[in-house]
Amino acid sequence: MEVSTVKQLKCTSGFTLIEIMVVIVILSLLAVLVAPRIIGRSDDAKIADAKVQIRNFETALKLYKLDNGVFPGTEQGLQSLISKPTSGVVPKKYREGGYLENKEIPKDPWGNDYAYISPGQHGDYDLFSFGADGARGGEGKDADIESWNMR
Repeated sequence: MEVSTVKQLKCTSGFTLIEIMVVIVILSLLAVLVAPRIIGRSDDAKIADAKVQIRNFETALKLYKLDNGVFPGTEQGLQSLISKPTSGVVPKKYREGGYLENKEIPKDPWGNDYAYISPGQHGDYDLFSFGADGARGGEGKDADIESWNMR
């Protein structure tokens, strides 16, 4: 190549400062419009996941009662769904392999244990997650998710 052609190539390649600024403005607008929608949806997804897990526990608890005539007691807890209890009312017809497919008690979507009380104040048992804050009560994403109060 000739020297003049090399100089000409160097001058015409690359983006101008205005082009880069326009792209940054467009990306910023997209982030401002889209990010709040995505962030708000993660809380909704965690709440929905907790409700599904509670429903799964309820199904397993009903199967436990069908086999054994009673729900596990508070001291036996949800652990009785994966291993045969040795205290309290010891089940005589415990299903081999337990009542949950995964053979483990999952934590709620926020990493906390589910609370289980039997007999409960709202029925045969009370089963709930304390929500995002991990404490009783709360509103919005911090609200408790309760087996007796799910929509």
